[in-house]
Amino acid sequence: MEQRIDPNTQPGYAAGTDPAYIPGLTAPAPAGKPDTSQEQRDEHTDQERTGQEQADQEQVDQEQANEPVLDSVAPDDALAETVSEDAAADDKEAVDGPVFEVSDRRGSITADHDGVRFRLDDQEAEFRWDEVGAVEVKTPRFGRRFTVTVHMSTRRWFNAEVEAPARSDLKKWAEDLDAVLDVYFEES
Repeated sequence: MEQRIDPNTQPGYAAGTDPAYIPGLTAPAPAGKPDTSQEQRDEHTDQERTGQEQADQEQVDQEQANEPVLDSVAPDDALAETVSEDAAADDKEAVDGPVFEVSDRRGSITADHDGVRFRLDDQEAEFRWDEVGAVEVKTPRFGRRFTVTVHMSTRRWFNAEVEAPARSDLKKWAEDLDAVLDVYFEES
């Protein structure tokens, strides 16, 4: 489930891209900005932090002053029952849709109304349908590994593999996952 990430360093200019490049020399400090010492920067940061804390406290005080004071009133039992029945009906409607779930001794792949979930040992990753860009299914020509890759809209991808008990299960699993994707996943 893990993905390699390249180091977050900026490429350096080389002679091939910058003819004025000389190894070992650094760019001059920008003119117009005086060099400030570390103590001055720390002092400025502390002043900003205390100013922000005071503004946050004033906002909390203002919100508390604007809150209406409610008398303690016992809720109507009939109203409470209808609210809980409506919530139960909403949960039931959401669960009634198709669910895809496969697992082996180490991991599992689940796709339902919430999104796609991968589990491997004690690690779990959940992807909501609104953040999924694409779902890719791979079944090997030989072997029994069923691979699902979730491509995120942020150009990242995550995959999970599950070993099928029999090679014939791979085709059925792919069809079942396609049925779930047809219902919940909307390409934009």
